[in-house]
Amino acid sequence: MDVIVTKYNENWNRMFENEAQKIKAIFGAELIDIHHIGSTSVPGLQAKPIIDMMPVVKDITRIDSFNEQMKELGYECMGEFGMKGRRYFRKGGDHRTHHVHTFQFDNTEDIHRHLAVRDYLRIHSDIASRYGSLKEKLARQYPDDIEAYMDGKDSFVKNLEREAIDWYA
Repeated sequence: MDVIVTKYNENWNRMFENEAQKIKAIFGAELIDIHHIGSTSVPGLQAKPIIDMMPVVKDITRIDSFNEQMKELGYECMGEFGMKGRRYFRKGGDHRTHHVHTFQFDNTEDIHRHLAVRDYLRIHSDIASRYGSLKEKLARQYPDDIEAYMDGKDSFVKNLEREAIDWYA
């Protein structure tokens, strides 16, 4: 998978809203809320142009029953995909457009972590700028190695998550 980091795109929020409506129609009464998370949710932040979404649902085990409908929207259904209690979907193959990270409402640790990082970066533009610069540098350094790109930002992201969670609390 190619690593492409672009400048913030004003259309990302609209893209989130459009896809959120489709997911709301599928999850129906099981859905409590749906959040735009990740770098595309932070105005001004450079990002891989992939919309990260976080539906919060009543019962995570019921989400599996929507796999066929998600496939009809173009998603791969990945199950937990390495994170206990999550249902993960991705759209676009090697040219991904959306990631859906679904959590049950009482999984407050994962839900708060995602919201904390998003809100922290929205408030702390200096840290968002450093993060964006790091991502741009890594994308230039590893344009066709997503693993090296992820490894390169790992310590920054872990520190960011700790700071954000402390701040969020």
